[in-house]
Amino acid sequence: MIKKIGILASYNGSGFETIQKAIIEKKLNAKVVVVITNNTNAKVLEKAEFYNIPYFIINDKRYPGQDIDDKIARLLSEFGCDYIFLSGYMKKIESKLLTAFPNKIINTHPALLPSIYGGVGMYGRFVHEAIIKNGEKKSGVTIHYIDEVYDEGEIILTKELEIVQNETVDSLENKIKELESIAIIEAFQKLLV
Repeated sequence: MIKKIGILASYNGSGFETIQKAIIEKKLNAKVVVVITNNTNAKVLEKAEFYNIPYFIINDKRYPGQDIDDKIARLLSEFGCDYIFLSGYMKKIESKLLTAFPNKIINTHPALLPSIYGGVGMYGRFVHEAIIKNGEKKSGVTIHYIDEVYDEGEIILTKELEIVQNETVDSLENKIKELESIAIIEAFQKLLV
């Protein structure tokens, strides 16, 4: 049976695109059924439109005074999502969503968890800058479930890489992005069996 995936994204949705391409190439037996963003200018909207996937913009500006997380949870339920993937979603996942989808909300983090490179404020380039500054010998990608605390959910898988001499934030970021694509596909292959 084909599993249904919902995407939450705030910007480009590169992880969503990785999943969608893997589905098209028959590497994943799944279907992305809905894309939700909190950003009216997110590039992920163009990608969802390109792939003909229903998309929604849900934020406080559009729905003032309404329970945004409840709205998102209901929408994901309506679309029958088996898993939710956070593709650069920059809003904290609250208890309503966690309760509605226990161990079904998946995130990718651009470092090896658990470590000091997770938690509030540790995302994107901030992670790579800290790793380079601290002279770490390795970094990597962690795919994990979401829970109440940033970057502390159960780990699904990690992939690591060596940090070479004269590594820059840009070079590390590019390597991590490549590794992340591989990790996302492997994690979903593991989950979708």
